[in-house]
Amino acid sequence: MTLPETPTLTKGLFITIHDHGHIASLLQNWPDKDIRAVCVTDGERILGLGDLGCNGMGIPVGKLALYTACGGVPPQQCLPVLLDVGTDNEALLQDPLYIGLRHKRVRGQAYDDLLDEFMKAVSDRYGMDCLIQFEDFANINAFRLLSKYRNMYCTFNDDIQGTAAVAVAGLLAALRITKSKMCDHTIVFQGAGEAAMGIAELITMAMEKEGLSKEDSLKKIWMVDSKGLIVKGRDHLTQEKERFAHEHPPMKSLEDVVRKLKPTALIGVAAVAGAFSEQIIRDMASFNQHPIIFALSNPTSKAECTAEQCYTFTEGRGIFASGSPFDPVTLPDGRTFYPGQGNNAYIFPGIGLGVTACSICHITEDIFLVVAEALAHLVTEKDLAEGRLYPPLSSIREVSLMLAVKIVEYAYEHNIATLRPEPSDKEAHVRSLVYTTAYDDFSADSYCWPEGSMRLQSCKL
Repeated sequence: MTLPETPTLTKGLFITIHDHGHIASLLQNWPDKDIRAVCVTDGERILGLGDLGCNGMGIPVGKLALYTACGGVPPQQCLPVLLDVGTDNEALLQDPLYIGLRHKRVRGQAYDDLLDEFMKAVSDRYGMDCLIQFEDFANINAFRLLSKYRNMYCTFNDDIQGTAAVAVAGLLAALRITKSKMCDHTIVFQGAGEAAMGIAELITMAMEKEGLSKEDSLKKIWMVDSKGLIVKGRDHLTQEKERFAHEHPPMKSLEDVVRKLKPTALIGVAAVAGAFSEQIIRDMASFNQHPIIFALSNPTSKAECTAEQCYTFTEGRGIFASGSPFDPVTLPDGRTFYPGQGNNAYIFPGIGLGVTACSICHITEDIFLVVAEALAHLVTEKDLAEGRLYPPLSSIREVSLMLAVKIVEYAYEHNIATLRPEPSDKEAHVRSLVYTTAYDDFSADSYCWPEGSMRLQSCKL
């Protein structure tokens, strides 16, 4: 009797809080020795799903699969890691099939010690130029870990910096429609978490590059969280939120905020479905010729508005991007728009390829503005005319390669690349590293069979 095949765990390295002191030994057991990119999560804030604990392994596995599929990073050079420190998800703790540690999440010094040991062990084992991408850590850890490690290791947080780059790329493309500069805009965020903070910081960098001071750049950005408009003097503001708190009377409603501040751009990153009401969208259209409306929350069920709502309520004048895919929209006057999806997959595979191609040891914030500008530049006038703020996803492999080339050029220009000698043709160098599934011709007709051997008829591999 043949037993049915049972599902197996997704391939990746599980490290628990109880492995403290032994992480270097665990890494020795991973079969591939030449690791260039690591994606790590502790499973606490899986997008749209919350705390999945050990079940979050699919996130780093999936991200690294996109490194290969979209960026051409060889799969054998990628290592997915799940740091199991427990879970606060009661349903999982009571589930007899749950594979993770059955206790509440460990926090405090023990958690920090585990992260310190992990970062050092990875860099000792695979080199200081081994890329470590943080994914789906909760806000309480994401910002401080990025701040702690960014100048010590080759690391970045995709939820903060990758999201920022793809959103700013969309804004830069939108500026070609509005015929304006970034510093001309007033931007309101629905949400003040990792994504909002990352996007806002990169926007201020873009404004500073245009000549605006840091202080004045910050004044161009307003944020609304679950308690309303973030203003000075409000209770319990985090350090990150305090940076974007301005002198203004408290306001609870996003609708009131939009009507009062009259922003030129509205960005949703709080996963509050329908947050951009018809009234809000119509108000945006009333004081902007081309209102910029980014509904970046996903999945689709969490989008702040649909593409159809944006184009309909603005009479086709709205500039729309989303975090989830939407079908083309045809208005009654016959115009058809193809909404662009601001997906991080446009960014992190190219970063992975570019950073590893020239052995960068520290990923500076400037790199994310470089890739945002490069991505926006790849959007054609035809794309913009059709409502797209990003290149077609069908071209993602070439997009990633071009972003990687820009990173390599920037790295050598600013002396942060450690690969020597410097490649004279940087695009050719990057292309030479790209993984491909194309095989040489091993057809039976082209193979020289030994005399006297049995040849398989019609053998075509």
